[in-house]
Amino acid sequence: MRARVRACCAAFVCCALGVPALAHAEKSKIDPTVGYNYEEIETPRIAAMAGATRALSNSLEALFLNPANMAASRVYHIGGMAQIWPEAQRQSYGAGAMDSFGSKYQLAGGIGGTYNTQDSDGIARRWTDLRFALAYPLSQDFFVGVGGRYLLLSQNGLGAFGVSPASGGLSGERIVRAISFDAAATFQPMEGLSLSIVGSNLSDPGNGFQPMSVAGGVGYGKDIFGVEADVVGDFDSWSHDTARAMAGGEVLLGDHFPLRAGYRYDQGPNSHALSGGVGYIDRLFSADVALRRTVTGDHVTTIVLGFTYHLESAGLDQTTGDGGF
Repeated sequence: MRARVRACCAAFVCCALGVPALAHAEKSKIDPTVGYNYEEIETPRIAAMAGATRALSNSLEALFLNPANMAASRVYHIGGMAQIWPEAQRQSYGAGAMDSFGSKYQLAGGIGGTYNTQDSDGIARRWTDLRFALAYPLSQDFFVGVGGRYLLLSQNGLGAFGVSPASGGLSGERIVRAISFDAAATFQPMEGLSLSIVGSNLSDPGNGFQPMSVAGGVGYGKDIFGVEADVVGDFDSWSHDTARAMAGGEVLLGDHFPLRAGYRYDQGPNSHALSGGVGYIDRLFSADVALRRTVTGDHVTTIVLGFTYHLESAGLDQTTGDGGF
């Protein structure tokens, strides 16, 4: 019954946005590596800018993509997000919270995670991805951060895309139960310019479910606009080292309406993708939606929706420096 309700909700979202509904009658024809998306947790802003937000990330984007940037702004945010991948038959639901507002030591912290299902009629992959991170400003223009990941993943299907049934996993057992860590740094040499480097899964788990990667980003943002370009080197997701390159931009219209767009090239499946998104930002909350679509190779659609509540603006955090992290 729950699976039927989830399928109906996903179909409603897809129809509303004009993309194909999830087809649960047969397994996905998309390579599961593409639908898994490199263990990345994407908010609507991340997806809309095609992932090019490592240098200019803040709020929950920083928690999930570049922990160093949690210390670059003074906020206390909580939020939730949902992802629908019609062709890959993936659904993800998550939440997170980050606070750089209430610490007398200027220490920022965050915690979040997602529950995910992928291709229930094929590879039948399910996983829970938990994240926690800390960040500290070493100076007014240099920030460092570390993060931890805890991944619980099972795969009980009939076999992966183009692989024997033996690859389907272990019935009723977790094939991954592991902790890994990230590290990041951001340098702001001048007003508006940010340079970031992020290492993910640096404990080198040695599997494609927790791919070790190193990424760099350069962004410029000021007043009502921002632009950024990122490059990611991935050492485990495919049979050989691969790279992803992405660029994105955003502009704020009428003080409330962000418009975003991006482009991503992924060397693994040799695909090009375009993305875009819109939102509404107020003093107390923000709501966003993003859509990404590959335009070469297998056509894969990603829809991401999110809502964030700004506790520091609501006056719910009354910390004055006597507590916090």
